[in-house]
Amino acid sequence: MFPEADAVAPAVTAVFTTVLTEGPISRVALARRLGLSSAAVTKAARPLIEMGYLEELAATERTGPGAGRPASPLAIRADREFFVGVKITGDELIGVVCDLRAGVRTAAHRRLSAPDVDHVLTQLGELVDELLDSPSDYRARTRRLGLAVSGDVDRSTGLVRYSPFLRWHDLPLRERAEKITGLAVTVENDVKALTTAEHWFGEGVGAESFALVTVGAGIGCGLVVGGSLVSGSHGVAGEIGHIGIDVNGPACHCGSRGCVEAIAGADAIVRQARAAAGRPELTFEDAVTLARAGDAPVGAVFARAGDAIGSGIAAVANLVGPARIVVSGEGLAAYDLFEPHIRAGFQRQAFGAAADCPLSIRPLPFEEWARGAATVSIQALVAS
Repeated sequence: MFPEADAVAPAVTAVFTTVLTEGPISRVALARRLGLSSAAVTKAARPLIEMGYLEELAATERTGPGAGRPASPLAIRADREFFVGVKITGDELIGVVCDLRAGVRTAAHRRLSAPDVDHVLTQLGELVDELLDSPSDYRARTRRLGLAVSGDVDRSTGLVRYSPFLRWHDLPLRERAEKITGLAVTVENDVKALTTAEHWFGEGVGAESFALVTVGAGIGCGLVVGGSLVSGSHGVAGEIGHIGIDVNGPACHCGSRGCVEAIAGADAIVRQARAAAGRPELTFEDAVTLARAGDAPVGAVFARAGDAIGSGIAAVANLVGPARIVVSGEGLAAYDLFEPHIRAGFQRQAFGAAADCPLSIRPLPFEEWARGAATVSIQALVAS
């Protein structure tokens, strides 16, 4: 990214990342934060300023007690470059254009008639064109596209090994998406992408450890430990949805029984609600309506699901000990039905002081998942 600064590349990357995620911040604070000398910070910041990625703001603080010279904080020039992010679901593409600070500038949706790869890629190309050729014309300053996909994804190669909801196997998605869009593509698991956005630009900024749990079609979990996203040796770290909590529970698509996802995933809730209500045509939205209206059997389905999610979260807290846990996802449209049972299941199963871990429960729209995909592409720029 910065060919002029090869000799100080680690310092350049560290300064850029810190200003990006924690700025505006003064050179003095940067030096203290990164363990660098003030001269090293100035040298690292120079090419970033010259290339238009950083700017100096008006002096707003003094460098120390009694010092007469005010500091000029460094800040990101958010409109220096734009990034497309797309969340791929089984029936829809959700796309956004984000600036360098992951601020969403525009968004668009495109329905999918089927998860067939060729159809999805054709629609992806059209969606990207729609986003970039909007009245603001982002195309000239957009080079990168991030894709967020459920399942087992190899980010280093852009290969989707397995996506259960899309029914994709060993798909070289990065390669094919680059041919369609002409952009540099980064592919990431959707939960990890959302976790990256929270780590860099959300509740996880500055946290050495935290967990993000997502509730929806599946139950996912992204982990940050020691300041870094945990991917695992096989790329499947954080699979909270496949923690077994009931050996006699319902069968899961993974081949096991009684997994959190088999009890609390959206499809699992619909199956259980249909059985409880004796209505085979019931949808998720119908189940929510019945539970809110006081239907006890259907309400019990949501209570069991919330308890299962809370138990799975407690297992994460017991094993990893995160400083905070965020619970989110589109499934939390039924927030009021889940929350008390999530908290009760967590408190019951969390060991000792792990029960004191702050639990933030909040729904997020799919645009936030697309923003996560864009954040992954921002991260790829920094890493390059």
